[in-house]
Amino acid sequence: MTKSSLQAVLDASGNAVELLRNSKIGMYVYPVVAPEFSNWRDEQRAWRDSAVLFDQTHHMDELFVEGPEAEKFLAHHGINAFSNFDLGRAKHFVPVTPNGHVIGDHIIFRERQDKFILVGRAPVSNWLQFCAAWGKWNVRIRHDPRSPSRPEGERVLRTHYRYQIQGPDAPKIFEKMNGGPIPDIKFFHVDWINVGSKKVQALRHGMSGAPGLEIWGPYEDKPYILACILQAAKDAGVDLVRCGSRAYSTNTLESGWIPSPLPAIYTGDGMLADYRQWLGADSYEAMGAIGGSYVSKNIEDYYVNPFELGYDFYIGWKKDDFIGRQALAEMKSRNNRKKVTFEWNRDDVLKVIASGFEQGTPYKWIDFPQPNYASTSADMVMRDGKMVGMSMFNGYSYNERCMLSLGVVESDVEVGDVLTMLWGEPETTGKTSTEKHKQTEIRVRVSPTPYAREVREHYAEDSWRTTRSA
Repeated sequence: MTKSSLQAVLDASGNAVELLRNSKIGMYVYPVVAPEFSNWRDEQRAWRDSAVLFDQTHHMDELFVEGPEAEKFLAHHGINAFSNFDLGRAKHFVPVTPNGHVIGDHIIFRERQDKFILVGRAPVSNWLQFCAAWGKWNVRIRHDPRSPSRPEGERVLRTHYRYQIQGPDAPKIFEKMNGGPIPDIKFFHVDWINVGSKKVQALRHGMSGAPGLEIWGPYEDKPYILACILQAAKDAGVDLVRCGSRAYSTNTLESGWIPSPLPAIYTGDGMLADYRQWLGADSYEAMGAIGGSYVSKNIEDYYVNPFELGYDFYIGWKKDDFIGRQALAEMKSRNNRKKVTFEWNRDDVLKVIASGFEQGTPYKWIDFPQPNYASTSADMVMRDGKMVGMSMFNGYSYNERCMLSLGVVESDVEVGDVLTMLWGEPETTGKTSTEKHKQTEIRVRVSPTPYAREVREHYAEDSWRTTRSA
């Protein structure tokens, strides 16, 4: 019998962890955009040294929420304060479950008093579509899902194109595009600029920590806008480097945003139980994969809360009510974990790579620049044989010449502490993205987020990036 819902899939599997650890969905793919336009090393370097062009058109959902109760609906289902959310603004929107655990995050734009656009991964889009129906809100929702991971030659259409230009030379390109100085746009504010004959909206942003603008408009304008951007860079004498899908996801390692926490919806009663019945058997939540050395029988051990991800300053405590408020108030007084960057030991990384050139079972392959092989990663981070943290998103930074990962650690772990990460999975799973391998330990040094700033200011001369083995 065909399974119709996430709950049916969970009932058939018997255990959510087993279901997700054995998912056959394969590698997480950033769709449509070419893997590399030049090479991923130069593409990473560009956001630090010159200017980079990100094509963000295809890998994120867009959700359009409008109607008389649009603001009230979103304020109730996100932790964010909305009192200062005027026109021409954007926010990092974070919904949590009634139990206070993170479902995911979106960037939310306010286009009108009664219309918002949200951009991000599927878990938040799915949750809000359910909530709109479950709570009988007076809102209209339209969903433009991300492009297919493997379109197999079929035509791909979106509502909007999205481009982002970042790097120290980006302002020169903006001025050429605009035909003069652009408005002084504050961080996470939106204004209008010229691109050729078009007026487009521009968000002041900076995913990799470099100055930048994100622009968007009707999808049919995409070829024209791209041509204008490239011509403006040429006219400005700027080496604008187009970034492919291989390098794109690694920019967050330097800026510190964890992009793919496990949506905390696999347990819980009430609306969460109804949600699992509503979600399809082909949904992201039903087909996604958990990878990594951490194997728990309890799916809740993979959940995170806003305090752990550094989102607590978003919480609008003065709002009358919002989903998860009571649970968050209780979490606030706890000794929550904290977000950090892990800098992987150079020699240990080289040991893992070398095993691929030796006979016998190698260690888990480290792919460059992005070794994540599942929708959500969870690698154990140990101190004196005890688990004190979890590595959740990893990759190689050519700018820093090291492997980095983002994750959470217990509150008593300090910056500079050297811990041990267990790399690889303890058993063979059904994941097609996991080859036969054995586990090993990799030393990791705890660093702050964002990592790049700390490296420039404090760790440049005392780092495994520059230390050579004797």
